[in-house]
Amino acid sequence: MKADIGLIGLAVMGENLVMNMESKGFTAAVFNRTTAKVKSFVEGRARDKNIIGAYSIEELVGSLKKPRRIMMMVKAGAAVDELIETLLPHLEPGDILIDGGNSHFTDTIRRTAYVESKGFMYIGTGVSGGEEGALKGPSMMPGGSPGAWPYVKDMFQAVCAKVEDGSPCCEWVGENGAGHFVKMVHNGIEYGDMQLICEAYQFMRDSLQMRADEMHEVFKAWNETELDSYLIEITGDIFAYKDVDGAPMVDKILDAAGQKGTGKWAGIAAFEEGVPLTLIGEAVFARCLSAMKEERVAAAKAFPRAEGGIDYNRAECIEQLRKALYASKIISYAQGYTLMRAAAKTYGWNLNYGGIALMWRGGCIIRSVFLSKIKEAYDRNPGLENLLLDPYFGEVVKGLVPAWRRIVAEAVTHGIPMPAFSAALAYFDGYTTERLPANLLQAQRDYFGAHTYERLDAPRGQFFHTNWTGRGGSTAASTYTI
Repeated sequence: MKADIGLIGLAVMGENLVMNMESKGFTAAVFNRTTAKVKSFVEGRARDKNIIGAYSIEELVGSLKKPRRIMMMVKAGAAVDELIETLLPHLEPGDILIDGGNSHFTDTIRRTAYVESKGFMYIGTGVSGGEEGALKGPSMMPGGSPGAWPYVKDMFQAVCAKVEDGSPCCEWVGENGAGHFVKMVHNGIEYGDMQLICEAYQFMRDSLQMRADEMHEVFKAWNETELDSYLIEITGDIFAYKDVDGAPMVDKILDAAGQKGTGKWAGIAAFEEGVPLTLIGEAVFARCLSAMKEERVAAAKAFPRAEGGIDYNRAECIEQLRKALYASKIISYAQGYTLMRAAAKTYGWNLNYGGIALMWRGGCIIRSVFLSKIKEAYDRNPGLENLLLDPYFGEVVKGLVPAWRRIVAEAVTHGIPMPAFSAALAYFDGYTTERLPANLLQAQRDYFGAHTYERLDAPRGQFFHTNWTGRGGSTAASTYTI
């Protein structure tokens, strides 16, 4: 019996994805560098399943139908390159390598070109949803060699999550690194969503002095509103979970966050594309700041704050907090989509932005009802430059602004750090301001570096230089970058 697909890497995601594939009627062959894992898996969890254990690369490749489809679920970075080099001598023209890990999109661009040059095809696919998603249906974002898509489409769309009408949360994203880029943006938005929720939690805990069980009820109620999402749902569950002594588990967890790097990659990509990804950037930096636990403890002693909560109606404040969270969430997605639009121009990708929202509707960590509104926005206008310019989102945000400002102001007044909420509001104010102070900035640049500037009374693209001191010359810098 030949297998439909081979999978290398039997960690949590790989193992669960194989079980998912088998449950949908596909036969999978599996290999792991530590072959004891193969034996343990096929004799344990995969016993009596259509899963074939392979104990060498040669055995794995030989067990597959042609064209061979081999999915790598290994750690991003050098391990993927090493595995590709190990596999290439055993492949035949038309065979397909699939990277299902969190690889950086530039690596996927390079690998796609390299594998294609050898006569094979390559797919870099983002897989989101964690352990449960991999087993029951993840969101999948494939990109790479376009000719490979017909050979994996049925399988990928069978194993991925589905939305209410049965539409699969998986569609071809674009050439070379497009799939992994979209997954990177997904993870950046995930960072933003999680940070926003954490800031709302700290506001309730420190300013409203709410207990975990009270916050459980708030998040349970919020999950029946526009905030209905996986992350809001699990946050409510977390507040309800008790340790063995009956105390809330969340109160016993050290406040030092970890990260794997995809949020940082999104921030770097934003710098390279010149896109203000401010909220997601603050979410990454918030994790970095949280890791400085010992320094923060010392600083808190050096700069004590007055105790005391907010003295206005708690229910009213919670509703304003909900509105501020929703507004900030809209900004996070607006920034993420702006980054995808910029990268699509840079790399020549034809991204389907409504389709991306659909892929994120189910299976992935950021799945939410809210995403259906984003799909509708891009269905209305595929060329939409910013979610804030969509009629629906524009009207929604207008209604949220007063509560948003009140919450951020209260947080600043009471010393509650809300960097993501604040960054979102600052972005909104900047984006909706007709004239920013960058005219002064350009004057400064021209003063010290002769970098030139444009004038309000001249056509765009015409540049000027002023001899500000009377001592400089008329020569201006030869480059001008916006």
